[in-house]
Amino acid sequence: MPRQAMKMPSSLIVLRNILGFLMRSPTSAFGLIVLGLLIVIAAFAPWIATHDPYAQDLANTLQAPGNGHLFGTDELGRDIFSRLVWGSRISLTIIFLVSIVVGPIGMIVGTTAGYMGGRLDTVMMRITDIFLSFPSLILSLAFVAALGPSLNNAIIAIALTAWPPIARLARAEAMTFRKADYIAAARLQGASDMRIIFKSIMPMCLPSVLIRLTLNMATVILTAAGLGFLGLGAQPPMPEWGAMIATGRRYMIDSWWLVTFPGLAILTVSLAFNLLGDGLRDALDPKQMNRR
Repeated sequence: MPRQAMKMPSSLIVLRNILGFLMRSPTSAFGLIVLGLLIVIAAFAPWIATHDPYAQDLANTLQAPGNGHLFGTDELGRDIFSRLVWGSRISLTIIFLVSIVVGPIGMIVGTTAGYMGGRLDTVMMRITDIFLSFPSLILSLAFVAALGPSLNNAIIAIALTAWPPIARLARAEAMTFRKADYIAAARLQGASDMRIIFKSIMPMCLPSVLIRLTLNMATVILTAAGLGFLGLGAQPPMPEWGAMIATGRRYMIDSWWLVTFPGLAILTVSLAFNLLGDGLRDALDPKQMNRR
């Protein structure tokens, strides 16, 4: 009896096509590889780190790279490489928590305003405009100043300032889809407004929102590093990259490695998110998908 061919689910086929498209582009492949490495480093930080990130060795302070310390040591003799490795966990935590807060809030506000229209749309968009009228870092500083300096409060502040662009994008998409024939058919079948928004409009907005979230992550990383640099984010002795630059700037003239390696980490991850977001935008473009 001949064996029946196993059919791959359509979602896996789409995912494979997207990954294949991303890997064919050098820039998006770079972003994907860097973020993959970041996840691996964060997951296996206890085995990758060569030293305890909090252990002080006052006999070996401000050592240059080498001599058992790949990236040198800081003013307290702590291994910078190990602190960067453990700091990747903090960066991924910020990215993950901000994403799961910002994405749903922006989607709900934007799609509801775009679909319902009228006064509800006007009120929601004016609130969104108020948030958008301030630079994200300045608004985050205000929220952290009110809540108090800590990593958790910094995450809350970043999330509160990062949802308006998502809401704007989702609203524009919802205003396009609300006049579609399948939405009219859903209304004729008696579907409620909430069901149409959650079941019919939000899934159509999801690709654009995912692209915007990916591009926003670079801003999130920079804002978190800025808050840490100003002493309003992660507090010492946590190995957060922005806080590491803040403590090392006093010695940067003679000990360049204190700020160079954390700065390169922030630059590389931010660039990777931007390049990956550009690649996802091209990969999820219907014209590109038809070509494939």
